[in-house]
Amino acid sequence: MDSSVAEDDTIFLSLLARDAPAVEYDEPVRFAREAGASPARIAALEQARAVALRVRATIRDQRRRENELAALFETAGDLAGLRDLDDVLRAIVLRARKLLGTDVAYLSLHDENAGDTYMRVTAGSVSAEFQRVRLGMGEGLGGLVAQTASPYATADYFNDDRFRHTRPIDSAVHDEGLVAILGVPLLAGGEVIGVLFASDRKVRPFTRDEVALLSSLATHAAIAIESANQLAETKAALAELAEASRVIREHSAAVERAAEAHEALTGLLLRGAGLSELAESVSEILGGAVCVTDAHGQVLQGSASNVHGPDVEAATAESERTGKAVRAEREHLWIAAVQAGGERLGTLAVRADASLDPADQRILERAAMVTALRLLTERSVREAEYQVRGELLTDLLDAADRPDPDAAALRDRARRLNADLDAAHVVVVAKAEDADRRRLASAAAHLAATKHGLAGERAGITVLLLPGNDPTAIARDVVHQLHAAIQRPVTAGAAGPGHGPLKPAQLYTGAAHCLNALLALGRIGDAASATDLGFVGLLLGGGQVPGFVERILGPVLDYDARRSTDLLRTLEAYFACGGNLMRAKDRLHVHVNTVTQRLDRIAKLLGPDWQSPDRALELQLALRLHSLR
Repeated sequence: MDSSVAEDDTIFLSLLARDAPAVEYDEPVRFAREAGASPARIAALEQARAVALRVRATIRDQRRRENELAALFETAGDLAGLRDLDDVLRAIVLRARKLLGTDVAYLSLHDENAGDTYMRVTAGSVSAEFQRVRLGMGEGLGGLVAQTASPYATADYFNDDRFRHTRPIDSAVHDEGLVAILGVPLLAGGEVIGVLFASDRKVRPFTRDEVALLSSLATHAAIAIESANQLAETKAALAELAEASRVIREHSAAVERAAEAHEALTGLLLRGAGLSELAESVSEILGGAVCVTDAHGQVLQGSASNVHGPDVEAATAESERTGKAVRAEREHLWIAAVQAGGERLGTLAVRADASLDPADQRILERAAMVTALRLLTERSVREAEYQVRGELLTDLLDAADRPDPDAAALRDRARRLNADLDAAHVVVVAKAEDADRRRLASAAAHLAATKHGLAGERAGITVLLLPGNDPTAIARDVVHQLHAAIQRPVTAGAAGPGHGPLKPAQLYTGAAHCLNALLALGRIGDAASATDLGFVGLLLGGGQVPGFVERILGPVLDYDARRSTDLLRTLEAYFACGGNLMRAKDRLHVHVNTVTQRLDRIAKLLGPDWQSPDRALELQLALRLHSLR
């Protein structure tokens, strides 16, 4: 034998002996090329390398098979140690749930008398209705498996029209919260004696290997039912578990870490931890910066930098669809949609120092679930408070219609909600075109709560009671805030200020008239009070005459009532005479100086601009309405 050939064999045998990485098998060829070896020498080395790599692959495959065989014997030993049929079935169901990594696994058996199948063993189930469900032949996924003796899988059961959906079955599946279902038949002597299932509470496609794995477990279940002593068939079924067992063992450490992280996060949630503590815990576990946003992209916790953009929105949509953590296009940014019941509650974003491995991705997904629970809890608390505030506002608006309203009780209820009814307050009535009423009501309630006010609905219109003295400014702020929250034009009328628990009902009427006037004028997205609209508001808003007269002539009427003066008649005469003092004094039968003094007093009561065209028109209209009354 050529010494160089023997030397080549020795080199590669040495690499095989120490189980060197595949890349090292290229070194002898590279060294030979660098040393200027002949083409024949290089060809011989390349041939030896190829043979060595095939030998290496064969050795590794043999080792893998040995490991799989060890797992098979371990599983067989576990089952062989069980004698009771229920124990065997329970062990198989538990093993199915563990190996496939599903939320629930269960097994149904055929009832020959009833002609259907009934639930025998479950693992991970929490619904009593689901544990009692029965499946007729051809009904649902399980009924189809039992009827055809073939496995069936669906990634989204309720949206899969291959199966005959019935109300009892769909109700039980919905009550358990199942989405993805895999079912395989239990066959004995060619007959279907039951069905073995593995299910998830989220959308999940099942692979061929998983179908094969669950089918193997179903075979064991059938064998246990027919004969617990048929060891040969048990070994044959366990052989089909080898590949799945290898995958499970490889990922066991990652699964355990994810479970520990989930337990830690759940523990924080049960102890009442807020979003800040949850985000800090996720940041420590995953080693990255965490940001939590709500459904509208507003940052709830963490830094807002680099968590917005088309790539983030696309990743969030994909995560919402699949229920998985999704990497955004930018490096090391991972997104998990925070959702519950098909509703997006927000987004959990992590910018890690390195890419997240599958275990870290599962942790992020579980963290999103825990965050969803936290947000749902907070929303429930807010909605309860909003409801209490809305009920109080309704009682305030109804107080004027009651014969003997309990003002003290209303004040006390408002005080417990951090609202002061005796302070100056304004009523704002708002409406949004083509808007989700729930979103509008929620935004109004949040705005009212932050400003120590109240919010609710009246006849389908949003009503707010807010502290302050300037109805126009407050109404414009409401329009701005609600438009930003719902992204729809909001129109608002306001009235005020008022004091006391009986005033909101009166202010509500005025605010509603202002809103009607704005809508009639086509001023969508605008805000105004009665002062802004004047008599136009009275005409277009359907306002009440007494309120208009009181607002325009109130100071003069009050002055005449207190001092028994004749300012109102003087004002009427002045306008009736076209502003001519001499004609006015003749009409009143007084001296011209008296007319002048009275008009000076009127100016002090109504303001120096009372003779401006707009004010004069309103005054004359109010005088005419007052005389008609």
